Amino acid sequence: MKLYDTKTAPNPRRVRIFLAEKGIEVPTVQVDIAGGENRTSPYIDKNPFAGVPMLELDDGTILAESVAICRYFEELHPEPPLMGTDAQDRALVEMWNRRMEHHIALPAMNSFRHTHEFFKGRIPQVPEFGQNAKEEVLTRMAWLDGELAAREFIAGDTYTIADITAQIGIDFGRVTKISIADEHTNLKRWHDAVSARPSASA
Repeated sequence: MKLYDTKTAPNPRRVRIFLAEKGIEVPTVQVDIAGGENRTSPYIDKNPFAGVPMLELDDGTILAESVAICRYFEELHPEPPLMGTDAQDRALVEMWNRRMEHHIALPAMNSFRHTHEFFKGRIPQVPEFGQNAKEEVLTRMAWLDGELAAREFIAGDTYTIADITAQIGIDFGRVTKISIADEHTNLKRWHDAVSARPSASA
């Protein structure tokens, strides 16, 4: 088994944090996405969508989406639970993880893709879309601050993958100057807490 990783990309970090919380060590291979390694053979032969991370199992099976990779390890190593504990809890964690992905992490990534020099010439950039994506993150962060007034973590009283997804989105947003506003004290309290966990440095 080996995990294809890129230290600077947000989705591989999501998996690294998840594994660190579980206490799981997996051999890694660094993929040079700046140099286009993910878009050439043999990488793209295994993962035609060219994304990172990618997990290659011992039997040759490829898992190429970060949440799917996390789900695989959750099933193998259920403790500590990061994706819920029963039917209702799992559904709530899934709901909040999808919210964090669609309204925090993905817009932060799209802000980068469509406004940053790194992607110039790599994809058709639409700067207006990138700016709108940035505004969406800022709006949703203000909403999330209100949500966190009533609980410690994103999906409730327990740290889960929803916290990981929100963290990697907010942290990656710094590249395009997305930051937590001073008045968002609940969000700041949460971010300080998750950033202080040993897994945050994974």
